[in-house]
Amino acid sequence: MPKGTKLAELAGNDGGNSYRVQKDGTVLDKVHIKGDLLITAFNVKITNSQIDGGVLDEYGGKKYSFSISDSTVGPATGCLTMPGIGESNYTATRVHIRGHGDGFRASGDNINIQSSYVYLCSNPGDHSDGIQTYMTGRGLTLNNTTIDQRDAKDVTAPIFIVDNQTVDVTVTNNLVMGGTYSIQVKNARGSVVVKNNSLVNKSWIYGPIEADCSSPMEWSGNQLVTIDDNYNITSVVGPLPCK
Repeated sequence: MPKGTKLAELAGNDGGNSYRVQKDGTVLDKVHIKGDLLITAFNVKITNSQIDGGVLDEYGGKKYSFSISDSTVGPATGCLTMPGIGESNYTATRVHIRGHGDGFRASGDNINIQSSYVYLCSNPGDHSDGIQTYMTGRGLTLNNTTIDQRDAKDVTAPIFIVDNQTVDVTVTNNLVMGGTYSIQVKNARGSVVVKNNSLVNKSWIYGPIEADCSSPMEWSGNQLVTIDDNYNITSVVGPLPCK
């Protein structure tokens, strides 16, 4: 959100500091929620806001829909194991996720993540991921997003897309670092595009990628890079082939 944005605190209405939205088309603009935001309505819009917990749209086995932009999700200190944003039918644009073991959860159709920043942490026993698929459906896009997992210790991957229910995946123009294998894209069906991503050289534990290289996947333009403290690319080490 823009610096100096004044936020109105929303008192919890769903137990403790948690806030629940139940009306379709609700707009939350310039609000501060000190706990979780639970969405049990359709077409909810969140802008220029701060949510200290997570933003979730699945409840009682039913999934809803929302968009979130120009907002911060997660506590300023500490680490929450649960995902920052999930589960399905959402668009996240220019979102900063902090203080979460998992950044984005993908557990359904129509997930579009654009121009966001995820700084991951972990608690003992976590399997931290920047984005994790779980019972995912059709239509997942991750574009122009920075995922930093270097300071998390109990980790899987910045990009962990391995669910065999996933159909039609686009992973493009992202900057990632850390994890066991930093980019994992496996088992997806339909159109699978992994293109023009930058991976910070030697930031991984075991290796740079795990991917279904022999399947019909468009893998091109991916590269190993070095960066400065502001995530600017300082050099291109070389191409990142799928092998």
